[in-house]
Amino acid sequence: MKKLTTTALGTVIALAASMSAAQAEKLTLYCSAQEEWCQLMARGFEDATGIDVNMTRKSSGETFAQIRAESSNPKGDVWWGGTGDPHLQAAEEGLTMEYVSPMRGELHDWAISQAESAGNRTIGIYSGALGYGYNTDLLAANNLPEPACWKDLLKPEYKGHVQMANPNSSGTAYTTLASMVQIFGEDEGFDFMKGLHANINQYTKSGSAPIKAAGRGESTIGIVFMHDAVAQAVAGFPIKVVAPCEGTGYEIGSMSIIDGARNEDEAKAFYDWALSADAQNLALQVNAFQVPSNKGAQTSDSAPDMSTIKLINYDFKKYGSSDERKRLLQKWDEDVSTLPQ
Repeated sequence: MKKLTTTALGTVIALAASMSAAQAEKLTLYCSAQEEWCQLMARGFEDATGIDVNMTRKSSGETFAQIRAESSNPKGDVWWGGTGDPHLQAAEEGLTMEYVSPMRGELHDWAISQAESAGNRTIGIYSGALGYGYNTDLLAANNLPEPACWKDLLKPEYKGHVQMANPNSSGTAYTTLASMVQIFGEDEGFDFMKGLHANINQYTKSGSAPIKAAGRGESTIGIVFMHDAVAQAVAGFPIKVVAPCEGTGYEIGSMSIIDGARNEDEAKAFYDWALSADAQNLALQVNAFQVPSNKGAQTSDSAPDMSTIKLINYDFKKYGSSDERKRLLQKWDEDVSTLPQ
């Protein structure tokens, strides 16, 4: 890793390295981004500080459930990545701790707003717009029209051709559910989810799995964050990325220190390091096309241009709240998932 130039970060890393050498401490990292990115972040922090990292990768919904289950005896130290809504819910439930990083001055306003809305118990590390992608070869082979809007996915000709994750396990899918409610209103939003259910071939556990299946030719359309669809296209798969015409929601991928972390000092050192431009630039090595939160970090030319996408005014505070998330998921479980296909 190239030498870090930020004074505050350099001081933190030096202290962490000294502490690690003296105490041989470790860090337990829960990661909800793509596997390759999680591994690179873990190894990058080890290289920067000498602190050993034990990393576990799970989707954001699964990680949130794990942190809640372990709350009386926390096993993890830091939760990095995944959609912001479950991070906000964890903050509301007191599962994560308040921390104000000395790196905050280098961040975009939207990252700091995420922190402030959670009482500084989480912070934004990247952003990305929701959309979908489709396999152009399969679309042509099945004589299907090119979709351009959310409501296009309800057409009967797409039956069995659409895949998305389960909103109970996936932050991506929960963002989809919350976005439809905000775009169309709750009644029409749930009517949309019911209509979409009729065309779904599988609800996956992971949010990015649907577009990976489309890339492999196992499904035609995957509802995902657009950067995940871009990653498949850049990898050479016949995927076209769609920013739906009605507008769309977006995520602020987040990071939180787990309340009661056994290695709190190491957790804070990781937190500060992960907000640096150098750490966020690691995303480019694994074709992660989100928009980084550090103003000095690089964004790939292939990343979706957020300024050209019709983004809704996503209410992170409301839809990241514990009560609202539970209510929407229960309603989806009872009114949508039980319907025949």
